Amino acid sequence: MKTSALALTLATLCVGTASAADPATIDWSKVPAVTVPMFYPGQSSYEWLRSPAHKGGDKRVAAGRSCVSCHDEEGAEKDLGATLVKAGRLEPSPVAGKNGHVDLAVQAAYDTRNAYLRFQWKTANPYPGIEHPYLRFDGKEWKVHGYPKLDKVVQDGKQPGIYEDRMSVMIDDGKVPNFAQQGCWLTCHEGERDMPGQTGKEEAAANSLLAAIKKNDVRKYLPSTRTDPADWRTGKSLDEIAKIKAEGGFVDLIQWRAHRSHAVGMADDGYVLEYRNFDQGKNMFGSNADAKTHAPKFMWDEKKVGYKSITTDQLRKGDHFLIPEQNAVPFDPNAGWKEGDMIPDYFVSRQNAKDSAADNNAIASWKDGMWTVVLIRPLGLANADDKSLKDGGIYNVGFAVHDDNITTRGHHVSFVRTLGLGVAADIQAVRLP
Repeated sequence: MKTSALALTLATLCVGTASAADPATIDWSKVPAVTVPMFYPGQSSYEWLRSPAHKGGDKRVAAGRSCVSCHDEEGAEKDLGATLVKAGRLEPSPVAGKNGHVDLAVQAAYDTRNAYLRFQWKTANPYPGIEHPYLRFDGKEWKVHGYPKLDKVVQDGKQPGIYEDRMSVMIDDGKVPNFAQQGCWLTCHEGERDMPGQTGKEEAAANSLLAAIKKNDVRKYLPSTRTDPADWRTGKSLDEIAKIKAEGGFVDLIQWRAHRSHAVGMADDGYVLEYRNFDQGKNMFGSNADAKTHAPKFMWDEKKVGYKSITTDQLRKGDHFLIPEQNAVPFDPNAGWKEGDMIPDYFVSRQNAKDSAADNNAIASWKDGMWTVVLIRPLGLANADDKSLKDGGIYNVGFAVHDDNITTRGHHVSFVRTLGLGVAADIQAVRLP
């Protein structure tokens, strides 16, 4: 799979001005690369880190020690991943063949307008993970087809594993207590999806904080938003949370998605505070399922692409993105649908993306088993839901990679690193001429 011409064109149009580099032409051979080891974390949560099960680490964590103050030996992440990926106390649902360790190559550059973060990693599969779940016609109605590998329906063999690859970055500017020490573990808690004590909709609906923010499940959150940092049920008031946000006590979360953002040369923009939120505005992706009928909203434009749907034998044979402004038309329920016809469960649209949620661009390619992704982040953002990257700034960053048709905690994660724009750090961004 070569770099999407669409993604290159869009990224160049958005940032390729006299004062900004064209990310497609940056000479990355002149930018130092840092290898960041990533490992499979299993169900190692914020609560687990602080429990006696952490075997002495709980006291060090409680004292504010960093993860790497203990796990500092050569190959520590590889050893952790090899242990945690197997069935055991932190992995009740092992995925067959899942690798415990991935090396992530990271490079960083910036100019007067943007920061450019380049990532490279080998995928577990011999194909790019650009597919996402589908809507499949069973002869009577449309139903979701394909789920992440950690889901029981996949592990029981009732559904195939279909999910997009992802690359994520968390950014803290020093205002989130303990992020520099423990990174993304501050956001990972019991009660969340695929974690111990996963919360049902009824229990979530009975929680006053989740009801106030109109959510029916538990997702990433920061301990500062709970009266008991280790219990998701004990949420602070919305006024208290708003104050934490106004003081910058949130973590920025940028996610490049191989299906839901890659198709239009973007990466989504969000943040973690009382929940895993998206930034103000509108994302580049949306549900393609009608809320009442579950039938698709869009189908492929047969006049443009030669087909209105695909079948399972066409999976992973070409790009199956559904983009309303390019290759899609409104769904026609009378188009002669047959059992087995499939249409993507999500559509992707750059035109729909708006406001702070549309800040980030990205270009990506997959070749010889390796993704290369360049995130393009504007400098000096003043939005209330963004961390502002600036020349001379130093930031705490954590990375995650999802591949092998998996989501939630089935990813690979890093310990915290520092990112410096023109100043010394673990990853030092080079100023472009």
